[in-house]
Amino acid sequence: MSKEKKNIGKMLLGTWDTKTVVGVAIGAALFAVLMNYGGIRVFTNTSLTTAMIVVPIVAGLFGPLPAALVAGLGNVLADLIGGWGFWFDWSIGNFFMGLFIGLLPVYGAKIEDGIFQVKHMIGYVISVLVGNLVGFGLVTPLLTFLFYSHELTITWAQAFSAIVSNGIVEIVIGIPVLLLLAKRNAKKNNLSTED
Repeated sequence: MSKEKKNIGKMLLGTWDTKTVVGVAIGAALFAVLMNYGGIRVFTNTSLTTAMIVVPIVAGLFGPLPAALVAGLGNVLADLIGGWGFWFDWSIGNFFMGLFIGLLPVYGAKIEDGIFQVKHMIGYVISVLVGNLVGFGLVTPLLTFLFYSHELTITWAQAFSAIVSNGIVEIVIGIPVLLLLAKRNAKKNNLSTED
């Protein structure tokens, strides 16, 4: 049982080496730039943004914690680039969203090994939905209230917009991208995606 806990803990942390550190740094920078310049505004301070595709790519390549750091730190950088100041309520919400999206290896998807089957896609969709609901439907409004004592009507509207727009990008584009990455890695490892 302790071995199983250790394995899940290791899966959550991901493998940390130079490649992971560079991947997180590049991912956070790309996330920040795309948050500012790669989206279509859907509500005040909320966009349908291509930045959300960076999170599943990092999740598939490096695991949950790296994906969470890309989303959280990327949001901090996006706020700085955009000149909006620090909105840690949203950055921490993004962190939790990234953590849930990164759960791919926990339910058996191993993109690096070329394994991403239909059951993994279903798990991924569930993780995306839960991650966005927790990150923006729970964490962000709670922290907005605690940090800034704001009235939450606008935050709830922004959160709803973020949940829907992020989910669309992460599911509609994320699944094909993860499938392509898995197929590429399966060919590299001489496997089929069914193995």
